[in-house]
Amino acid sequence: MPLPAKHIAVIGAGPAGLMAAEVLAQGGVAVTVYDAMPSAGRKFLIAGRGGLNLTHSEPLPDFLARYREAMPHLKAAVGAFPPDSLRAWCAALGQPTFVGSSGRVFPKAFKASPLLRAWLRRLDAAGVAFAFRHRWVGWDAQGALLFEAPDGQRTVNVGATVLALGGASWPRLGSDGAWAEILAAKGVAVASMRPANSGFTVAWSDIFRDRFEGRPLKGVALTIGPHTVRGEAVVTRTGIEGGAIYALSAELREAVLGIGRATLTIALRPDLDAAALTTRLSGTRGKQSLANFLRKAAQLSPVGIGLMQEAAIASGRPLTSFSPAELAQLINAIPVQLTGIAPIDRAISTAGGLASSELDAHFMLRKLPGVFAAGEMLDWEAPTGGYLLQASFATGAAAGKGALQWLKS
Repeated sequence: MPLPAKHIAVIGAGPAGLMAAEVLAQGGVAVTVYDAMPSAGRKFLIAGRGGLNLTHSEPLPDFLARYREAMPHLKAAVGAFPPDSLRAWCAALGQPTFVGSSGRVFPKAFKASPLLRAWLRRLDAAGVAFAFRHRWVGWDAQGALLFEAPDGQRTVNVGATVLALGGASWPRLGSDGAWAEILAAKGVAVASMRPANSGFTVAWSDIFRDRFEGRPLKGVALTIGPHTVRGEAVVTRTGIEGGAIYALSAELREAVLGIGRATLTIALRPDLDAAALTTRLSGTRGKQSLANFLRKAAQLSPVGIGLMQEAAIASGRPLTSFSPAELAQLINAIPVQLTGIAPIDRAISTAGGLASSELDAHFMLRKLPGVFAAGEMLDWEAPTGGYLLQASFATGAAAGKGALQWLKS
């Protein structure tokens, strides 16, 4: 049976694609959402496993600045569907939100599954159709969409298409970046995809790795060049990751890609200056071990002291030979050499993707009229904290509006 002339295909059943489908259905057109996976929102559900951080409550100018170089390209979309609108949208689905102590916004249910279930019910009631296990592989010679489906190859003719295929992180959940080759073959510029909000590798000593794998570093300040972030990090068997690392991942990644390494400086007691620490460490140690003395005098954690030991080993001096002033200096300036970037399939998100210059103000591809794009497949990155989902929802809504305008024109 042929599809209606005003039928629109949305390819990708993540937040951006589902939001585009909702906007389109509200606009009165027939919509089918296609996805290669067996069900919708696979990555969305995993992202919410430890608490679904939907957005952030900080003022909109500060919020927008989190998108860095991509801010001018996302400003209109996020401004049209800002955090307050996202919270109101959740409430209308019966999933009210709250602001956590860090300013992050979560559903009161805390999980992603109740929100996704309510959303899919509303989309079903609006007439949105779904075609799962349909992998998009491009267009045929007549411009019809091509899918690899369970019963073989399928062609679909539509009035417009919204692509919301994600980046290249978490490929087992559907975001494998395979779309990049399809669009590049059409002459569309795609910036190479790189890990974002990712961990980094460090050549820890065997003793440190075995003792401190999985241990958190709390209340630390991390610095690379002029950039400093306060927060937490976690020691992994192969390196370091965590919220504060993710906030610096762009700077750390570019340093590693540029010169093969990056020096991350860790301050264990960023609220105490060198003079105050020196005073605390100038007391008599007596029969205490140095580790016990540091723990009591400077309130350092065992993993923090372990980092100091790692730095001392790298310097060629035992930590016991450091003067109180040298210990004080080291506590707030521990150098950690990052030797590489964790693989992209372990990253939370990706940088790179569809170049902003390829899209018009309505998120339509200039070289492919009637084809729109949204979400993480666009070339932008942001730290964790709700910024990733917010931009995915907002660009999905913008692409849906753009497709509606295209049909009307």
